[in-house]
Amino acid sequence: MKLSTPRWWYLRRTRVAPVMRLALTPLSWIWAAATARRIARGRPFDPGIPVICIGNLTLGGAGKTPVAREIARRVGAPVLSRGYGGVLPGPVRVDPGRHTAGEVGDEPLMLAGDLTVWVSRDRAAGARAAADDGARLIVMDDGHQNPDVAKTLSIVVVDGETRDDEWPFGDGRVFPAGPLREPLKVGLARADAAVVLLPIDVAAADPELLAALSSVPVLVARLRPAGAPSAGPQVGFAGVGKPWKVERSLRAAGCELADFWPFPDHHAYDEPTLRRLAERAAQFGAGLITTEKDWARLPPAWRDRVTPWPVRAVFEDEAALDALLARA
Repeated sequence: MKLSTPRWWYLRRTRVAPVMRLALTPLSWIWAAATARRIARGRPFDPGIPVICIGNLTLGGAGKTPVAREIARRVGAPVLSRGYGGVLPGPVRVDPGRHTAGEVGDEPLMLAGDLTVWVSRDRAAGARAAADDGARLIVMDDGHQNPDVAKTLSIVVVDGETRDDEWPFGDGRVFPAGPLREPLKVGLARADAAVVLLPIDVAAADPELLAALSSVPVLVARLRPAGAPSAGPQVGFAGVGKPWKVERSLRAAGCELADFWPFPDHHAYDEPTLRRLAERAAQFGAGLITTEKDWARLPPAWRDRVTPWPVRAVFEDEAALDALLARA
């Protein structure tokens, strides 16, 4: 879903944006009911091989894709994605040398740099194509609320950032009154485990958050830079679910940020926008830096002018992760 994530979604103080919360609450009831009905009526397709689903309880910004990437690497499995933002219906195996983000989506294109990735709007057809191609196991990126494919293991990723009054589930409301895709207890009831993903500048998981997830096994992972940010002043930008997290992470990693521009999730960067970013960087004598996901959406002519900053999900207890994955 392409949207600018409202900051008030993630605040537990109901006095923040009270009129908006109240006005959107009836719509959230409709959304939750429609999601529950779709799941209840689903007839999951069994591709004949195990499927590990890495999903979300909220709309974007939890760090699902880095976790899916790490788990796919660990088990040596292809990734199955819906390919949000791409126009190809699939099933198609992503070729980073041939496909563009506009064709297959930014996250699949990013992952295809070091993994086998299948894109298919019809998840069942994508799972069948991966199995026919010889896959012995599939890691499905997103799909916790999608009933089309039978899941051997369902893992939900939760944002571990709980500073100040920020809480990954806000005040517990469902979209559009809050960030949840479905009520928290309902989503956790279908999960086999949760991964709390800590930002670079958060030292430890919040005990209250761990308690809120105590109905399922919880693993803790943290984002780690794959390399240091570019030296010297930089103008950063990001079109992700929570762009402010990218800004905080860059600063925490030692990046000399002269300015930072947030954009909506999956934002399509056009020439005028990129020229404005370049002009802003020139004012500071700075370079341009962004996430891997954003870099995948850049026009080829701009990729040499912007530095991608890769991060990885690192699990604190790898033995516990291996024991969980062994179930698949």
